[in-house]
Order: sequence, then structure tokens, then C-alpha cells
Amino acid sequence: MLAARPSIVPPPSPAPDDPAQDWTPLGVPWPAAARRQGEDILVGGVGLAQLAARFATPLYVLDEAEVRERCRAYRRALPQAEVAYAAKAFLCGAVAEWVEQEGLGLDVCSGGELELAVTCGFPPERIILHGNAKSPEELASAVRLGVGRIVVDSFPEIARLAVLATADRPQEVLVRVVPGISAGHHASVRTGVEEQKFGFSLDSGDAADAVARILRQPHLRLVGLHCHLGSQIPDIAPYLAAVDRLVPVMAAVRDRHGVVLEELDLGGGHAVPYRAGEPAFNVEEFGTLVTAAVARQCARHRLPVPRLTIEPGRAVIGPAGVALYRVLTVKHTPSGLTFVAVDGGMSDNPRPALYGSRYTAALVGRESEAPLAEARVVGRHCEAGDVLVPSVGLPADVRPGDLLAVPAAGAYHLSMASGYNMVGRPPLIAVRDGAARMLMRRETLDDFRRRDIGR
Repeated sequence: MLAARPSIVPPPSPAPDDPAQDWTPLGVPWPAAARRQGEDILVGGVGLAQLAARFATPLYVLDEAEVRERCRAYRRALPQAEVAYAAKAFLCGAVAEWVEQEGLGLDVCSGGELELAVTCGFPPERIILHGNAKSPEELASAVRLGVGRIVVDSFPEIARLAVLATADRPQEVLVRVVPGISAGHHASVRTGVEEQKFGFSLDSGDAADAVARILRQPHLRLVGLHCHLGSQIPDIAPYLAAVDRLVPVMAAVRDRHGVVLEELDLGGGHAVPYRAGEPAFNVEEFGTLVTAAVARQCARHRLPVPRLTIEPGRAVIGPAGVALYRVLTVKHTPSGLTFVAVDGGMSDNPRPALYGSRYTAALVGRESEAPLAEARVVGRHCEAGDVLVPSVGLPADVRPGDLLAVPAAGAYHLSMASGYNMVGRPPLIAVRDGAARMLMRRETLDDFRRRDIGR
């Protein structure tokens, strides 16, 4: 399913303080209301060059209105479902607050994500904890805090939860199953197939064994099945296949154990475009087709329709982010290749190195009449593979000091950032209605020093 723009956000409308519309909409993959105005690009009504001058680079910018609208679009498309934001895409206190205010639950996969969410005031009963290797301490914390559901991913977790749950504090759980469906943009993120680390295999009988073991525990309440197919999935067919595979499993649980499961969690993985013309996920069509497929399969097996749960992360926050870099050097090779090196790189965006992910970039802060020429935007790290944008058209006169903006940078950048070469992680700035505020400060050398206590 291809779309010029993700269906979950409307096209940009004229800014109220700019009735003449002396600006140019940018379109995919920029935030919906982003526009070029003169030499600058405005996101959330704030110029990116202005933000770079104020906060320095590298810098991440997050459009709050875009995040909120994407949350609302999911609620509109799936009014009867539970939508849980996948925190692994990116989480901070402000984002937790935004998604909670917009009526979403939260899907976390570590004790750190869980503790941050709860200490920021997120209702624990609206939190789902999953992960393939939860520690005993993480499970204990989840039960103590009263999370809504825990997704059981291994047999040892069943035993540990059976000890932690009590008559006064029973725990609702989901069983993560492997439906045998391959989907996703890279082998490393295809999690719905056999021979990978997540979930219980349906084909081997492990899933049926896990269900039976949980049902024997008096203080564990099995409420449903969970699956996650992969990441960056552009079309709906794999989710329909998952419904066709899992509803019969729910019927088998009823027939074998007399237990009617209440919930079917299809995970997330909805694709966003990183460059113009790339596939986008149609959330409205997903809501219509998947809801109908669940109802149809349930009628066939004479089951009540379960609550549908989905866990979008990238599709909520990815297109709302923009990364800003300052050009440090420009090199031209004898073969004609142009390297444009910037002050960030794989430490703040490892996706190109991990998955071969492709991005675009744009010059910000000055106008150029030079023709576009192919360039390769690279990072500052001591790795030949530290390439942010392998090929993009930039003005031929690009030079040190120029500012480059990389859109679709909201997901799996800062959440996966590292301290490689002791280059501190960039700050995060939220923009909305022409105002900017810092959500996360820049990581400094003092932060690294404070962890070094061995002398």
C-alpha cells in the first residue's frame, strides 16, 4: 500500500500568522506542517536555523502537535481498540505525558522505561510490559507497581510470576506467540518468524504448553495472545494473516481449557516514509480491515470478539522528529564522490549502520543558487560505515559551517544513541505554536567523567 503522505496526518494548512502563505510545504517525509520560508525551514512554527543558533548542534527537534495528531488519528481509526504507544521508539517524560493525555496506553520493554513512565505519572494499569529477557527484578517491579499486563515470553517467566503474584495482587498476562509470518524491512527486525529469540512457537507446541502452565497458576490470569511481526511494515496483509492464524488458537484454548481469551494484541511495526515516494501505512484502512477480519474469524469459530490491542511507536513519533547537524568538512575524491562530514553520526543515529536505512537531508539557514550535486553525508566517528545519508542532492557549494536537517528522525535515534568516541548525545527540543522548550539536555564530558570512578 503506497501513499504520498501517511494517512494519519492532514496536509499542512496556512499558519495563522502567515496569511499570505509566503512559504512552501515540504511534504513527505517532513512533519505535516513543516514549511520552507526563505532560507529556513519552520517546524512547529519555529525556524530550524534559529534553534541551531540557540541550542547548538547536533540537535533533535520534536513537533509536539504532530505527535499528538498521530495519537488522535490512531484513536479515530480504532475507536474500540486499545492503542499502546511503543516506548522503545523513544521515551522521555514529556512524550509519556503527551500520549497519556491523548488516551493511549504505553508498551514498555525494560525496567527503565517502566520506572520512568510511572515516576512521570503514567497510570501503571495502562502499561504493558514485554521483552524476551525480563530480569527477576523487572518482573518484581512490574507486579509491585501494578502494570496492566505482562507479556510472557519464556517458561522461566511463568515460574517467576507465579511466585510474585498473590491472591491480593493477581497479575494479568498475555502469551507472546510466533505466528510464522515474515514481515519487516530488515532481517534483524522480523520477529514473527521461527528461529529468533522472541515468543513461543505455535508449530512446536511451546505456545500451547505455555498457556497450560499459566492456567495452572492460581494468581496468574491469562487474558489473551500477543504477537509482533516486525518493523517498518508498509501494508496490511501480514496483520490479516496474523488474525487468521491467532483467532483459531484462541478457539483451541477455549476448546481445550474452557477459557475464553479477552484480548488479541497484534503489536506494531507500522511503516513511515523516510524519503519522498516511500511506502506509508494507511491506519484508517488497517482499522477497517483488521477489525472486520477479527469479527469474521470470531464468528467462524463462535468466539466473542476480543479487545484488539496495537502498539505503534515509530508511526507516532518518527515523522515528528528532525535532526540538525553542522557541516565540519567537505571532501571531493578523485572519482568525483563528495563527502559532507557533520558533527553527529552513528552515535546519535545508528540505523544506517545497523540496517542500511536511507534518509534524506536539506540545507538550512542560507539560500544557494548552486546546482544540486550528489553528496554523501557522513558522521564524525572513526568508522568507515559511519554514513548518515549515502546519497542526496545538496547544493554544489555546500561548505563547512552549513546546517543540514534530516527529517523522520523521531524514532530509534535518541532511543538507540550511544556514547561512542565519548561524543555526548544531543539535546531534544520540543516545538509547538512558535515556541521551543528543552526536553532533554545535551550529554557532556562531565557526564562521562561522573561514571568513571575507577581511579
